[in-house]
Amino acid sequence: MANERREYSGVAPRPYDYRSSSVRRLLLALGAVAVVIVLGTVGYVVLGLTVLDAVYQTVTTVFTVGYREVVPFDTPAEKIYTVVVIVVGVGTVLYTATLTLELVLEGHVGNAWGRRRMQRDIDRLEGHAIVCGWGRVGRAAAEQLTREGQDVVVIDVSEERLVGCPYPFIAGDATSDELLRAAGIATARTVVASLDDDSGSVYVVLTARTLNPDVLIIARSRTDDAEPKFLRAGADRVVNPQRLGGNRIAAFAVSPYVVEFLDVVMHEDALEFRMVDVEVRAGSVLVGSTIADTRAAEGGAAVLLALRTGGVFVTDPQPGTVLQPGDVLIAVGTSEQVHDLQQRAGLL
Repeated sequence: MANERREYSGVAPRPYDYRSSSVRRLLLALGAVAVVIVLGTVGYVVLGLTVLDAVYQTVTTVFTVGYREVVPFDTPAEKIYTVVVIVVGVGTVLYTATLTLELVLEGHVGNAWGRRRMQRDIDRLEGHAIVCGWGRVGRAAAEQLTREGQDVVVIDVSEERLVGCPYPFIAGDATSDELLRAAGIATARTVVASLDDDSGSVYVVLTARTLNPDVLIIARSRTDDAEPKFLRAGADRVVNPQRLGGNRIAAFAVSPYVVEFLDVVMHEDALEFRMVDVEVRAGSVLVGSTIADTRAAEGGAAVLLALRTGGVFVTDPQPGTVLQPGDVLIAVGTSEQVHDLQQRAGLL
Protein backbone atom coordinates (compact mmCIF):
# COMPACT_ATOMS: atom_id res chain seq x y z
CA MET A 1 0.00 0.00 0.00
CA ALA A 2 3.03 2.31 0.08
CA ASN A 3 2.45 3.48 -3.49
CA GLU A 4 -1.34 3.75 -3.18
CA ARG A 5 -1.74 5.42 0.18
CA ARG A 6 -5.33 6.26 1.04
CA GLU A 7 -5.95 9.51 2.86
CA TYR A 8 -7.85 9.28 6.12
CA SER A 9 -9.55 12.31 7.60
CA GLY A 10 -12.51 13.48 9.63
CA VAL A 11 -13.57 12.44 13.11
CA ALA A 12 -11.26 9.84 14.58
CA PRO A 13 -13.57 7.09 15.81
CA ARG A 14 -12.45 3.97 17.65
CA PRO A 15 -11.96 1.31 14.97
CA TYR A 16 -12.62 -1.46 17.44
CA ASP A 17 -15.66 0.08 19.06
CA TYR A 18 -18.12 -1.86 16.94
CA ARG A 19 -19.83 -3.08 20.10
CA SER A 20 -20.31 0.41 21.47
CA SER A 21 -23.31 1.08 23.67
CA SER A 22 -25.64 2.26 20.89
CA VAL A 23 -24.70 -0.52 18.50
CA ARG A 24 -25.05 -3.14 21.21
CA ARG A 25 -28.52 -1.88 22.07
CA LEU A 26 -29.54 -1.94 18.41
CA LEU A 27 -28.32 -5.52 17.99
CA LEU A 28 -30.23 -6.56 21.11
CA ALA A 29 -33.36 -4.81 19.83
CA LEU A 30 -33.11 -6.56 16.46
CA GLY A 31 -32.71 -9.84 18.30
CA ALA A 32 -35.80 -9.04 20.36
CA VAL A 33 -37.83 -8.41 17.17
CA ALA A 34 -36.71 -11.77 15.81
CA VAL A 35 -37.69 -13.49 19.07
CA VAL A 36 -41.12 -11.84 19.05
CA ILE A 37 -41.74 -13.03 15.48
CA VAL A 38 -40.66 -16.59 16.30
CA LEU A 39 -42.74 -16.78 19.50
CA GLY A 40 -45.72 -15.16 17.79
CA THR A 41 -45.54 -17.69 14.99
CA VAL A 42 -45.30 -20.60 17.43
CA GLY A 43 -48.31 -19.29 19.38
CA TYR A 44 -50.49 -18.96 16.30
CA VAL A 45 -49.48 -22.44 15.18
CA VAL A 46 -50.61 -23.74 18.57
CA LEU A 47 -53.92 -21.88 18.11
CA GLY A 48 -54.50 -23.79 14.86
CA LEU A 49 -52.94 -21.75 12.02
CA THR A 50 -50.57 -23.21 9.46
CA VAL A 51 -46.94 -22.19 9.71
CA LEU A 52 -47.18 -19.84 6.72
CA ASP A 53 -50.40 -18.26 7.98
CA ALA A 54 -48.89 -17.95 11.47
CA VAL A 55 -45.81 -16.13 10.13
CA TYR A 56 -48.00 -13.87 7.99
CA GLN A 57 -50.31 -13.05 10.88
CA THR A 58 -47.40 -12.33 13.25
CA VAL A 59 -45.50 -10.07 10.83
CA THR A 60 -48.57 -8.03 9.84
CA THR A 61 -49.50 -7.65 13.52
CA VAL A 62 -46.03 -6.74 14.80
CA PHE A 63 -45.30 -4.23 12.03
CA THR A 64 -48.82 -2.73 12.19
CA VAL A 65 -49.45 -3.20 8.49
CA GLY A 66 -53.19 -3.41 9.12
CA TYR A 67 -54.18 -6.25 6.81
CA ARG A 68 -57.14 -8.40 7.76
CA GLU A 69 -56.80 -11.43 9.98
CA VAL A 70 -55.95 -14.65 8.22
CA VAL A 71 -58.83 -16.38 10.00
CA PRO A 72 -61.50 -14.81 12.22
CA PHE A 73 -60.45 -14.74 15.87
CA ASP A 74 -63.54 -15.73 17.79
CA THR A 75 -62.21 -17.37 20.95
CA PRO A 76 -60.96 -15.35 23.93
CA ALA A 77 -57.57 -17.10 23.77
CA GLU A 78 -56.98 -15.96 20.18
CA LYS A 79 -57.98 -12.39 20.97
CA ILE A 80 -55.90 -12.18 24.16
CA TYR A 81 -52.87 -13.67 22.44
CA THR A 82 -53.18 -11.19 19.54
CA VAL A 83 -53.33 -8.29 22.01
CA VAL A 84 -50.15 -9.54 23.68
CA VAL A 85 -48.39 -9.86 20.32
CA ILE A 86 -49.45 -6.32 19.36
CA VAL A 87 -48.30 -4.74 22.62
CA VAL A 88 -44.97 -6.57 22.83
CA GLY A 89 -44.23 -6.60 19.10
CA VAL A 90 -45.13 -3.01 18.29
CA GLY A 91 -43.21 -1.75 21.32
CA THR A 92 -40.13 -3.71 20.30
CA VAL A 93 -40.31 -2.53 16.69
CA LEU A 94 -40.71 1.13 17.70
CA TYR A 95 -37.74 0.86 20.09
CA THR A 96 -35.63 -0.66 17.30
CA ALA A 97 -36.66 2.05 14.85
CA THR A 98 -35.74 4.74 17.39
CA LEU A 99 -32.27 3.27 17.94
CA THR A 100 -31.70 2.99 14.19
CA LEU A 101 -32.66 6.65 13.68
CA GLU A 102 -30.37 7.67 16.56
CA LEU A 103 -27.40 5.84 15.04
CA VAL A 104 -28.00 7.37 11.60
CA LEU A 105 -28.38 10.91 12.94
CA GLU A 106 -25.25 10.66 15.12
CA GLY A 107 -23.18 9.28 12.27
CA HIS A 108 -22.48 5.93 13.94
CA VAL A 109 -23.41 3.97 10.83
CA GLY A 110 -21.02 5.92 8.59
CA ASN A 111 -18.28 5.76 11.20
CA ALA A 112 -18.69 2.02 11.60
CA TRP A 113 -18.39 1.56 7.83
CA GLY A 114 -15.28 3.74 7.75
CA ARG A 115 -13.76 1.81 10.64
CA ARG A 116 -14.35 -1.51 8.94
CA ARG A 117 -12.82 -0.26 5.69
CA MET A 118 -9.81 1.11 7.56
CA GLN A 119 -9.37 -2.18 9.41
CA ARG A 120 -9.41 -4.08 6.13
CA ASP A 121 -6.59 -1.81 4.93
CA ILE A 122 -4.61 -2.57 8.09
CA ASP A 123 -5.21 -6.32 7.84
CA ARG A 124 -3.63 -6.35 4.37
CA LEU A 125 -0.37 -4.79 5.57
CA GLU A 126 2.88 -6.70 6.05
CA GLY A 127 6.28 -5.35 7.03
CA HIS A 128 4.73 -2.05 8.14
CA ALA A 129 5.55 0.29 11.02
CA ILE A 130 3.29 0.86 14.02
CA VAL A 131 3.70 4.34 15.48
CA CYS A 132 2.38 4.52 19.04
CA GLY A 133 1.79 8.16 19.94
CA TRP A 134 0.68 10.84 17.47
CA GLY A 135 2.68 13.71 18.91
CA ARG A 136 5.46 15.70 17.27
CA VAL A 137 7.96 12.84 17.40
CA GLY A 138 5.42 10.29 16.17
CA ARG A 139 4.37 12.50 13.26
CA ALA A 140 7.98 13.11 12.20
CA ALA A 141 8.78 9.39 12.40
CA ALA A 142 5.70 8.46 10.36
CA GLU A 143 6.50 11.03 7.66
CA GLN A 144 10.08 9.81 7.31
CA LEU A 145 9.05 6.14 7.26
CA THR A 146 6.54 6.95 4.53
CA ARG A 147 9.22 8.72 2.48
CA GLU A 148 11.28 5.53 2.77
CA GLY A 149 8.38 3.56 1.29
CA GLN A 150 7.15 1.91 4.49
CA ASP A 151 3.47 1.66 5.38
CA VAL A 152 2.45 3.18 8.72
CA VAL A 153 -0.33 2.47 11.22
CA VAL A 154 -0.88 4.99 14.03
CA ILE A 155 -2.20 4.34 17.54
CA ASP A 156 -3.07 7.20 19.89
CA VAL A 157 -5.33 7.46 22.91
CA SER A 158 -6.60 10.91 21.88
CA GLU A 159 -9.31 10.90 19.22
CA GLU A 160 -8.93 14.67 18.79
CA ARG A 161 -5.24 14.34 17.93
CA LEU A 162 -6.03 11.80 15.24
CA VAL A 163 -8.35 14.12 13.32
CA GLY A 164 -6.88 14.50 9.84
CA CYS A 165 -4.32 11.70 10.33
CA PRO A 166 -3.27 10.65 6.79
CA TYR A 167 -2.53 7.05 7.81
CA PRO A 168 -4.68 4.14 8.98
CA PHE A 169 -5.17 4.67 12.72
CA ILE A 170 -6.63 3.19 15.86
CA ALA A 171 -7.84 5.38 18.71
CA GLY A 172 -7.13 3.70 22.01
CA ASP A 173 -4.53 2.58 24.52
CA ALA A 174 -1.38 1.45 22.70
CA THR A 175 -0.41 -0.74 25.66
CA SER A 176 -3.41 -2.98 24.96
CA ASP A 177 -2.69 -6.39 23.47
CA GLU A 178 -5.93 -6.17 21.47
CA LEU A 179 -5.06 -2.85 19.85
CA LEU A 180 -1.53 -3.92 18.95
CA ARG A 181 -2.91 -7.07 17.38
CA ALA A 182 -5.45 -4.95 15.52
CA ALA A 183 -2.60 -2.78 14.22
CA GLY A 184 -0.93 -5.89 12.78
CA ILE A 185 1.86 -6.44 15.30
CA ALA A 186 2.22 -10.05 14.11
CA THR A 187 3.35 -8.94 10.64
CA ALA A 188 4.89 -5.55 11.48
CA ARG A 189 8.54 -4.79 10.85
CA THR A 190 8.89 -1.83 13.22
CA VAL A 191 7.24 -0.44 16.33
CA VAL A 192 7.86 3.16 17.40
CA ALA A 193 6.99 3.76 21.08
CA SER A 194 6.52 7.50 21.55
CA LEU A 195 3.77 8.05 24.11
CA ASP A 196 3.38 11.13 26.31
CA ASP A 197 5.14 9.45 29.24
CA ASP A 198 8.03 7.01 29.53
CA SER A 199 6.13 4.53 31.70
CA GLY A 200 3.48 4.08 28.99
CA SER A 201 6.13 3.69 26.29
CA VAL A 202 7.98 1.09 28.38
CA TYR A 203 4.76 -0.89 28.64
CA VAL A 204 4.26 -0.62 24.86
CA VAL A 205 7.77 -2.00 24.33
CA LEU A 206 7.15 -4.88 26.74
CA THR A 207 3.79 -5.76 25.15
CA ALA A 208 5.07 -5.49 21.57
CA ARG A 209 8.10 -7.66 22.33
CA THR A 210 5.85 -10.30 23.88
CA LEU A 211 3.49 -10.34 20.89
CA ASN A 212 6.25 -10.33 18.25
CA PRO A 213 9.75 -11.34 19.40
CA ASP A 214 11.26 -10.45 16.01
CA VAL A 215 9.87 -6.92 15.53
CA LEU A 216 12.29 -3.97 15.59
CA ILE A 217 11.29 -1.70 18.49
CA ILE A 218 12.47 1.91 18.69
CA ALA A 219 11.56 3.80 21.84
CA ARG A 220 11.52 7.54 22.47
CA SER A 221 12.96 8.37 25.89
CA ARG A 222 12.27 11.63 27.71
CA THR A 223 14.91 11.14 30.42
CA ASP A 224 18.32 9.48 30.59
CA ASP A 225 17.20 7.34 33.53
CA ALA A 226 14.52 5.67 31.40
CA GLU A 227 16.86 4.35 28.71
CA PRO A 228 18.05 1.24 30.63
CA LYS A 229 14.41 0.41 31.40
CA PHE A 230 13.50 0.51 27.73
CA LEU A 231 16.37 -1.82 26.89
CA ARG A 232 15.42 -4.26 29.64
CA ALA A 233 11.80 -4.21 28.42
CA GLY A 234 12.97 -5.29 24.95
CA ALA A 235 13.64 -2.14 22.91
CA ASP A 236 16.28 -2.49 20.18
CA ARG A 237 17.06 1.22 20.08
CA VAL A 238 16.33 4.10 22.44
CA VAL A 239 16.25 7.71 21.20
CA ASN A 240 16.38 10.77 23.44
CA PRO A 241 15.28 13.73 21.26
CA GLN A 242 16.61 16.32 23.71
CA ARG A 243 20.07 14.81 23.76
CA LEU A 244 20.07 14.29 20.01
CA GLY A 245 19.06 17.90 19.55
CA GLY A 246 21.95 19.06 21.71
CA ASN A 247 24.42 16.85 19.84
CA ARG A 248 23.11 18.14 16.54
CA ILE A 249 23.53 21.76 17.59
CA ALA A 250 27.12 21.04 18.63
CA ALA A 251 27.80 19.20 15.36
CA PHE A 252 26.49 22.15 13.33
CA ALA A 253 28.79 24.42 15.28
CA VAL A 254 31.84 22.24 14.58
CA SER A 255 31.16 20.70 11.14
CA PRO A 256 28.05 22.28 9.60
CA TYR A 257 28.63 21.04 6.06
CA VAL A 258 29.21 17.45 7.14
CA VAL A 259 25.92 17.44 9.05
CA GLU A 260 24.10 19.06 6.16
CA PHE A 261 25.52 16.53 3.71
CA LEU A 262 24.49 13.60 5.91
CA ASP A 263 20.98 15.04 6.19
CA VAL A 264 20.67 15.25 2.42
CA VAL A 265 22.04 11.74 1.88
CA MET A 266 19.85 10.19 4.57
CA HIS A 267 16.58 12.05 4.19
CA GLU A 268 16.30 13.73 0.79
CA ASP A 269 16.22 12.70 -2.84
CA ALA A 270 18.18 15.72 -4.01
CA LEU A 271 21.42 13.74 -4.40
CA GLU A 272 22.03 10.65 -6.45
CA PHE A 273 23.67 8.84 -3.51
CA ARG A 274 22.00 7.07 -0.60
CA MET A 275 23.36 5.85 2.73
CA VAL A 276 21.94 2.54 3.95
CA ASP A 277 22.59 -0.36 6.28
CA VAL A 278 22.35 -3.81 4.71
CA GLU A 279 22.09 -6.97 6.80
CA VAL A 280 23.66 -10.09 5.35
CA ARG A 281 21.00 -12.81 5.36
CA ALA A 282 21.77 -16.51 5.78
CA GLY A 283 21.95 -18.27 2.41
CA SER A 284 22.74 -15.10 0.44
CA VAL A 285 25.65 -14.91 -1.99
CA LEU A 286 27.50 -12.54 0.36
CA VAL A 287 27.88 -15.20 3.06
CA GLY A 288 31.45 -16.51 2.90
CA SER A 289 32.62 -13.75 0.57
CA THR A 290 35.12 -11.09 1.59
CA ILE A 291 34.96 -7.33 1.80
CA ALA A 292 37.21 -7.23 -1.27
CA ASP A 293 34.74 -9.39 -3.22
CA THR A 294 31.90 -7.07 -2.25
CA ARG A 295 33.79 -3.96 -3.33
CA ALA A 296 34.74 -5.54 -6.66
CA ALA A 297 31.18 -6.48 -7.61
CA GLU A 298 30.21 -6.23 -11.27
CA GLY A 299 28.73 -2.94 -12.42
CA GLY A 300 30.35 -0.99 -9.60
CA ALA A 301 29.69 -1.36 -5.91
CA ALA A 302 28.48 0.86 -3.11
CA VAL A 303 31.23 2.35 -0.95
CA LEU A 304 31.49 0.41 2.31
CA LEU A 305 32.00 2.76 5.23
CA ALA A 306 31.78 0.28 8.10
CA LEU A 307 30.93 -3.26 9.09
CA ARG A 308 28.96 -4.25 12.16
CA THR A 309 29.88 -7.76 13.22
CA GLY A 310 29.45 -9.43 16.56
CA GLY A 311 27.71 -6.32 17.89
CA VAL A 312 30.78 -4.12 17.21
CA PHE A 313 31.32 -1.55 14.44
CA VAL A 314 34.50 -1.89 12.41
CA THR A 315 35.36 1.19 10.35
CA ASP A 316 37.23 0.64 7.10
CA PRO A 317 37.10 -3.19 7.38
CA GLN A 318 40.05 -5.15 6.01
CA PRO A 319 39.68 -6.52 2.45
CA GLY A 320 40.10 -10.12 3.66
CA THR A 321 37.30 -9.94 6.24
CA VAL A 322 34.84 -12.78 5.60
CA LEU A 323 31.13 -11.89 5.85
CA GLN A 324 28.86 -13.98 8.06
CA PRO A 325 25.07 -14.15 8.42
CA GLY A 326 23.86 -11.26 10.58
CA ASP A 327 26.71 -8.92 9.67
CA VAL A 328 25.57 -5.42 8.73
CA LEU A 329 27.22 -3.36 5.99
CA ILE A 330 27.06 0.43 6.20
CA ALA A 331 27.35 1.68 2.63
CA VAL A 332 26.91 4.71 0.37
CA GLY A 333 26.06 4.44 -3.30
CA THR A 334 23.64 5.19 -6.08
CA SER A 335 20.15 3.73 -5.97
CA GLU A 336 21.25 1.04 -8.44
CA GLN A 337 24.32 0.15 -6.39
CA VAL A 338 22.33 0.01 -3.16
CA HIS A 339 19.67 -2.15 -4.82
CA ASP A 340 22.36 -4.54 -6.11
CA LEU A 341 23.94 -4.81 -2.65
CA GLN A 342 20.58 -5.47 -0.99
CA GLN A 343 19.81 -8.13 -3.59
CA ARG A 344 23.11 -9.93 -3.00
CA ALA A 345 22.55 -9.73 0.76
CA GLY A 346 19.26 -11.59 0.37
CA LEU A 347 17.01 -8.67 1.32
CA LEU A 348 15.18 -8.48 -2.02
